[in-house]
Amino acid sequence: MEHVKRASGADYPRTFEEMDEWFRTETGCRDYIRRLRWPDGFVCGCCGVIGEPWVMARGVFRCKACHGNTSLTAGTVFQDTRKPLRTWFLAMWFTTSHKNGVSALGLQRVLGLGSYETAWTWMHKLRRAMVRPGRDRLTGEIEIDETYVGGPEEGKRCREIEKKSIVVVAAEKNGRGIGRIRLRRVKDVSAESLLDFIRETVEPGATIHTDGWKSYAGLPVAGYKHRVTFVSGGDEQAHEVMPRVHNVAALLKRWLLGTLQGGVQQQHLDYYLDEFTFRFNRRRSNARGLLFHRLAQQAVAVGPAPYGFIVSGGRVIGA
Repeated sequence: MEHVKRASGADYPRTFEEMDEWFRTETGCRDYIRRLRWPDGFVCGCCGVIGEPWVMARGVFRCKACHGNTSLTAGTVFQDTRKPLRTWFLAMWFTTSHKNGVSALGLQRVLGLGSYETAWTWMHKLRRAMVRPGRDRLTGEIEIDETYVGGPEEGKRCREIEKKSIVVVAAEKNGRGIGRIRLRRVKDVSAESLLDFIRETVEPGATIHTDGWKSYAGLPVAGYKHRVTFVSGGDEQAHEVMPRVHNVAALLKRWLLGTLQGGVQQQHLDYYLDEFTFRFNRRRSNARGLLFHRLAQQAVAVGPAPYGFIVSGGRVIGA
């Protein structure tokens, strides 16, 4: 594996053939996880000492200073897995190498997993790893608006909903194009919900472009420059004055209906928003192996997610 690494000049496989060679054995997979988790050397989970440990059976490292044991996969997406790590690495490769992703059914078929439930759980675990902890906030000028995910609701108009999910979309302006995006499901379109999203995702001092919805009125007090375009009654339509967020919203809905066949339950929508954001922000990357590497890096950083936690949705909306 070290020979392939030096030949490619980077610590990730460039092709499926390289991936298959690097991670053909459990040892190769464990070595990669170890490098990703402790790039500057093993750190004891008990005493914090950095140094070469004793390598015990089943991926357990014993600290030479305190004799404490640290599991290689504890505290990662792979914790408590009963499947070979190679199968997990194949799942990460297939997930990142397909431009629009794969469904749980597709993953089950390609990996020969015994049940749809296993494939569905794995996909959600990997989606949790698609959000980098401490990621940078958006900067410059950003368009922000809400969109609604779900079927039509009779008698509801404008921002009124009953069963649909509200998703806030933030899109950086990059010339005439779109830079990075952020998405979040919120419980309502109140000032509290919208400003909480903005504070978490946009750097103070940035210029935020919105429509005239009253909940955005507090942006200047919150430390942002606020550009307002009143759409109602104007000569231009919403998709014309804020084309970036509307383009992102349209692509999101097309992706949910296409790749996932619309089979997204409301309590799990957050995971799909994470995946869409991960893919959109890396849409210009020609190195699929680099996407695999980023996902693997984050898989060892986000922590485990038990099945029960995933099924329940695992998040507080608007938190």
